[in-house]
Amino acid sequence: MPNEEIFLKESTPVGTLGIIPLESCKELGAKVNNYLVKWRDERDPEHYDHITLAGYKSDSYIVKAAVPRFGSGEAKGSILQSVRGLDIFLIVDVTNYSLTYSLCGQTNHMSPDDHFADLKRIIAAIEGKAKRITVIMPFLYESRQHKRSSRESLDCAIALQELISMGVDNIITFDAHDPRVQNAIPLHGFETVQPAYQFIKNILKNVRDLQIDNDHLMIISPDEGGTNRAVYMAGVLGVDMGMFYKRRDYSQIVDGRNPIVAHEFLGTSVEGKDVIIVDDMISSGESMIDVATELKKRKANRIFVVATFGLFTNGLDKFDKAVEDGIIYRVVTTNLTYQTPELLSKPYYINCDMSKYIAYIIDTLNHDCSISSLLDPYERIHKVVNRYKAGEL
Repeated sequence: MPNEEIFLKESTPVGTLGIIPLESCKELGAKVNNYLVKWRDERDPEHYDHITLAGYKSDSYIVKAAVPRFGSGEAKGSILQSVRGLDIFLIVDVTNYSLTYSLCGQTNHMSPDDHFADLKRIIAAIEGKAKRITVIMPFLYESRQHKRSSRESLDCAIALQELISMGVDNIITFDAHDPRVQNAIPLHGFETVQPAYQFIKNILKNVRDLQIDNDHLMIISPDEGGTNRAVYMAGVLGVDMGMFYKRRDYSQIVDGRNPIVAHEFLGTSVEGKDVIIVDDMISSGESMIDVATELKKRKANRIFVVATFGLFTNGLDKFDKAVEDGIIYRVVTTNLTYQTPELLSKPYYINCDMSKYIAYIIDTLNHDCSISSLLDPYERIHKVVNRYKAGEL
């Protein structure tokens, strides 16, 4: 992890730190803030007297903001304290459907469009007074609409350009569906972060008898689009990987996509091996369960379903049944998107808390230092695996 002393001795913060977690990310933002307050409180106090570090130590870095709504459903963004000269980090979860608002007397659940509009309202309320604005959007808005197949809108590219035109300097996201979407804003900062370290660490903490070698473990990509993700994890752990490719019926469209006809497997034998299926998101979960079922037919042992974003758009009933039937052993996702109390209560669910990682990223960027070491967790993964093998984790 970053060396805090190097921050203080060799770099000066871009500006006084300010964090604005939108309503969709209040809980995650509070955790991030707590880490930053703790770390900065523990650092050498002799540097605090310098004028460039005024406001460096604080009881809270959260900037008060609100997005009140009128009875018609329209809204406005409000900043409730001065942000002049601050290095602002906005955090938003565009998939948090648990939030509601009143629309002409009716209760409406907030959609990704509503959350994105609220983000723009807060940026507009800042009025260009902040020194720098960084948007941390774990689930990249409209990232599934990242390319044009026919006469279609390029929503993700348009959204990125819109944020840049409003004065956003950097955009941080996690496990973008297709990182090439950053080509829409080639002259501005865009980082997509992989939570591979958090996945491996939390699986190892919860499963004590995992054997990490070619004879007992394999990483699987559920489709060709996620191959790089699986190749990286397999390479770091030193195990084999395999992949499925989806045969689709391109003659029809169901729920906005071409239905999958069959899953074809490419790779070595999975017989008797524990398997980690890794993907960027679990939407309805049908694809993941289909892949797990195919692996069970090939006599795989325990199957871990791992994804950065657990949306579970059709609920958890199918996963409950898959676990009950012995198809899936564990489901692993992060807290980067909204998690229902029902999900958190499931005995088969492993939650990966990303708040500390986000706090490190914010701390590093505020000091205008490189986050390369944070983006490539190769050494950290090796350390945690070695500790696991030594029985120290």
